[in-house]
Amino acid sequence: MRTFIVVGHKATTSPNFSLEDIPGTSGRLDILCRCINGAFVLSHGIRHDAQIYLILLGGEKPKILWLRGEDIKHLNPDERTTAALLKKALALEAGPEWTQSTPGIFVRSGGLPEMVESIKALGSNLKYLREDGTDIRGAALPDGSSFILGDHVGMAPEEESLLKETGAEIISLGLVSLHADHCIVIINNELDRREKKSVT
Repeated sequence: MRTFIVVGHKATTSPNFSLEDIPGTSGRLDILCRCINGAFVLSHGIRHDAQIYLILLGGEKPKILWLRGEDIKHLNPDERTTAALLKKALALEAGPEWTQSTPGIFVRSGGLPEMVESIKALGSNLKYLREDGTDIRGAALPDGSSFILGDHVGMAPEEESLLKETGAEIISLGLVSLHADHCIVIINNELDRREKKSVT
C-alpha cells in the first residue's frame, strides 16, 4: 500500500466552507483535493493500492482525514466533487477513533504527532519530501513506505524536529520546489516504474 501524508496548515476542520469558492473559504482545501487526485486518479480508473492522510490544522482542534483507495467510492477528478466528499466527512463528530463518512473516507481528531505515532506503530518507513534530501532515484523505497509532504506553507521548525526525532528519511524530487500534488504524481510514477522493472 502506498501511503501519502499531507499537512494542511490552514485547511479548515469545519464543513462550513463554500463549494463555489473552495480556495477562498476553506483554508486552501483545494490544494489537498489536488493531492487526493494525484494519489488516486488514473486515466481510466482509481489506484486501489494507495491511501492518503490529510492533516487539517486550520481549526480549533486538528483533524485527520483518511482516504483509502481499495474501497473508496464516488471519487471524480474535479476538485468540487472531492471537496464535497471532504465536507461530508468534516460534518461528523471527530473523536480519537476513525469514523467512516462515505466508503473509503474516514475522519478522526489529531494532528501530526498522532499521525506519526500511528505510522510508527504500523512499522512503516517514513520518507519526508524536501528539496535537499537524497535523490529519490537513488533512494531505497521499500514496500509500505509512507511519504509526508507539506502544503504551500511548508513545514514548521517544530514539525521538522518531530520528523527528525521519528527517524524520517529526507528524500528529494529535485532542487526545484514543486506543488505537493505534483510530487505525489512523480512518486507514484517512480513506484510504478520500479514495480514494472521488478516484474520484468
